[in-house]
Amino acid sequence: MSKKKRSYTAVYKRNAVKLSEEKGNVAKAGRELGIGAQLIHRWKKEQEEFKHNSLPGHGKVKLTDDGREIACLNKELHYAKMEAEILKKAIGIFSTSDSKSLGS
Repeated sequence: MSKKKRSYTAVYKRNAVKLSEEKGNVAKAGRELGIGAQLIHRWKKEQEEFKHNSLPGHGKVKLTDDGREIACLNKELHYAKMEAEILKKAIGIFSTSDSKSLGS
């Protein structure tokens, strides 16, 4: 029988790290929460590395502030390219309809 993979929210992870710091013992905090000490160590390391962007939970990608800004700029660029493409098509449609109306 296979085990079901457990997922934890970002709030739960932060609280687990905080509890381990309050207890001063990661293993003790892990036993109280019913999770492994290695998991809390990983969350703690992640929190130190990524600060407020850490522990996104539910499979979301961790991003630094720069990474988040780059993602936002890429999204804006994508939309700008789509708008330009739509405008090119609209100009093509209107220019052919104008030439047809002039020719008749």
